[in-house]
Amino acid sequence: MELTAKQAKRTRHACYFAYLAMSSIFSLPPLLFNTFRNMYGISYTLLGTLVLINFCTQLTVDLIFTFFTKYFNPHKVVRVMPCLTTLGLLIYAIVPTLFPGAAYVGFVVGTVIFSIAAGLCEVMLSPTVAALPSDNPDRDMSMLHSLYGWGVLMVVCVSTAFLRIVGAQYWMVLTLFWAMLPIISCVLFCTSTLPGMDLTSASESAEAAKKKNFGLALCVACIFLGSAAENAMTNWISGYMETALHLPKVVGDILGMAAFAMLLVTARTLYAKYGKNITAVLLYSMIGAVICYLVAALSPFVILSMIACVLCGFVTSMLWPGTLILMEEKIPNPGVTAYALMAAGGDFGASVAPQMLGIVTDNVAASDWAAQLSVGLSLTPDEIGMKVGMIAAAVFPLIGVGVLLYIKRYFQGKKTA
Repeated sequence: MELTAKQAKRTRHACYFAYLAMSSIFSLPPLLFNTFRNMYGISYTLLGTLVLINFCTQLTVDLIFTFFTKYFNPHKVVRVMPCLTTLGLLIYAIVPTLFPGAAYVGFVVGTVIFSIAAGLCEVMLSPTVAALPSDNPDRDMSMLHSLYGWGVLMVVCVSTAFLRIVGAQYWMVLTLFWAMLPIISCVLFCTSTLPGMDLTSASESAEAAKKKNFGLALCVACIFLGSAAENAMTNWISGYMETALHLPKVVGDILGMAAFAMLLVTARTLYAKYGKNITAVLLYSMIGAVICYLVAALSPFVILSMIACVLCGFVTSMLWPGTLILMEEKIPNPGVTAYALMAAGGDFGASVAPQMLGIVTDNVAASDWAAQLSVGLSLTPDEIGMKVGMIAAAVFPLIGVGVLLYIKRYFQGKKTA
């Protein structure tokens, strides 16, 4: 059934609000980790494990949808998804409050449930928006992903103010507040008309299927590298500013993480309004990311390094949503399976890059080479380790430049469907 312009607008706004509400899943738990450690005596290792559980659950959902898409009703999934978010946050808040001795169990169970919702969000919202009739589908996709960023800023600002003014001991009230937003999403979806979505690929010749699959593989590689370029800096910007640039933690958090996020969502919003030629945007974004990482690592000037870290948020902003736009342009009617595979590639990049940067930093800092070099450069081994880690992270967008150049040549004049 073809949706009217009014129906499409309402459904599109429902998707936008759902992405906005979903931001609490990613940004709220890290703000509460110190509170959990102080109130329940949970170690940093166990708190870090919650992040790993979040990622692994989302990746599992992505892969399940990749291989078993035909067994799901997309409309029911979209409407149930916000309820899972609310349920997960409710368990996250209530179990530790009622049973402090089992607090970590509540955190794990809650994390698994709302991470399932987060995985479903990544898999389902992009193809839902893409399936809606629109005069500017690129704008709609960019706006969808920019609203997630604005949601992160909203959650961070409101939650920080609440914890400081009301008190960290009332963190569960804050969590219950954010748990209410997905209920609004559920109401919006239940009162909106959802578009039809392809769950399986249309029948096509073996040669056409081969070209389509290879083209999709190139897009998955691109979103993996783009996500890695974005998230390596996202996860390390505060620590890098504090350890390698000797800036106070509050500066690293506010002028680092917050400014990075602000530039990221600003760039996505600008593309939503003015953007075009996504292949060129992605290529220049990868080149810009390489430059930002190298300047942040090698510049002898603290201010210049700090600016490079923050500007990385601007140049990497379109690497995830932009690759989805690229896929939609080059592979008509990709189907939900393709979006699930793209989400898996993005999630994998978001996990691998920060972990690799940490491994490189630890190993370099502990090496005899760094100890000897630190004397001549008047730097500590930890500082050298973090700078080398930043250089290593530049490899992801550097490879991304090569992949995009190949993508540009591969799709030149080709039809994949």
